Amino acid sequence: MKNLLLVICVLILLCSPTSNAQQPKINWLTFEQLEDSLRVQKKKVFISFNADWCVFCKKMKKTSFKNKTIISILNKEYYALEMNAESKDTIVFDGVSYINENLGKSRRPTHQIPLLLASRNNIPFSLPVHIFLDKNFKITQRYFEYLSPKKLIEILSQ
Repeated sequence: MKNLLLVICVLILLCSPTSNAQQPKINWLTFEQLEDSLRVQKKKVFISFNADWCVFCKKMKKTSFKNKTIISILNKEYYALEMNAESKDTIVFDGVSYINENLGKSRRPTHQIPLLLASRNNIPFSLPVHIFLDKNFKITQRYFEYLSPKKLIEILSQ
């Protein structure tokens, strides 16, 4: 009788739809992986800078970056990078080392890379930041805001 119950339970588990099915995800790269990828094939680049404390960054991770249309477009047409703007890592890109010079100097120490790509004249650095680059690695658009799924799809479809 115990064996029969065990077999029935196993069959129920195997036959029932699982909520843990693999969901599609954005293929996030690091700067090092980006450099290698660009050598193989030029492609547009999307960079999203965030931080652990950034509420809108977290919201984008739960909404926009879970949207199947966005995931599909980013994975097919772009190299996508996600970087914590307060990273402590040394990042080597195109033979140059980039560091977080602000460690210990600021309450929110920002790494050199987001500062180089996302600084604006007379406006303090703020998150989230989203940078779009063309196939030649030239910045085409910068957004300093939460991008809803609808708005991000519009931008990606241009």
